[in-house]
Amino acid sequence: MDIKVGDIVARKSYKGDLLFRVIDIKVIQGNQQMVILYGEDVRLIADAPYQDLMKIDENEKVERKRKEDEIMENSFRLFRQDYHLIRQKNEYNATGGYKNEQDFFQMPGRVLHIDGDPVYLKKCLSLYEKIGVPVYGVHCNEKEMPEKVGELIDRYRPDILVITGHDAYSKSKGKLSELKAYRHSLHFAQTVRQARKKVPHLDQLVIFAGACQSHFESLIRAGANFASSPSRVNIHALDPVYIVAKISFTPFVERVNVWDVLRNTLTGDKGLGGVETRGLLRTGMPYRNPSEYS
Repeated sequence: MDIKVGDIVARKSYKGDLLFRVIDIKVIQGNQQMVILYGEDVRLIADAPYQDLMKIDENEKVERKRKEDEIMENSFRLFRQDYHLIRQKNEYNATGGYKNEQDFFQMPGRVLHIDGDPVYLKKCLSLYEKIGVPVYGVHCNEKEMPEKVGELIDRYRPDILVITGHDAYSKSKGKLSELKAYRHSLHFAQTVRQARKKVPHLDQLVIFAGACQSHFESLIRAGANFASSPSRVNIHALDPVYIVAKISFTPFVERVNVWDVLRNTLTGDKGLGGVETRGLLRTGMPYRNPSEYS
């Protein structure tokens, strides 16, 4: 078996529970090869001995992708139901409950999504587009995020900021409560603090921060509205999208119940949590089609 960078693999010691992309192969003591892995569907970074890995063939990749697509489609269907209910309620409120021929327009919250993984960023941008959330996507190494977030906020002036990538807890580096035991939680927390220096108010800039197994408490204390991972579990690559889409499409006069945000995510409250937050959608009228002016 020949494993190289870019291959899709699974870990024998974990009974092949997750798929990973091979990012790097390093030689350590005694010529042992250690492989650096990024989760294919979860935001986890891991390392494993070369001999613990098994290469995934094309048939198994297709079957796993089919199952993953089913889960994602179910989650998207539930979100779409929520969105239609929100739209109907907005239409009722905009017209005062009366039938009105006047069309209205909506301005959902704008998102700046900063991601440490370009592959995941592309997946997320595709889902934002499918849902209809206005978004700017930026790929940035997790360690560089604290330095760059201020300038990015000034440039894009978002209503919602997503700070994510890869993370992992390492028992050998410390206790669950210790920030030093996490791969990138410190960088995420520092990025949130820098963002809050720009926009201190939780309802003027809504922040989601974290990845798999991230130090949830430190991210919330730093100023995030929503974060991962309360139970230090893995989160799905697309979970941040469902959270911010719900906030983006909730009217600014309403507060978002935390459970309403989490229930349609793929991970749920073990992997995600947050604080009560005001919605960001604004409705206006009248709407005029640009073709009417030509």
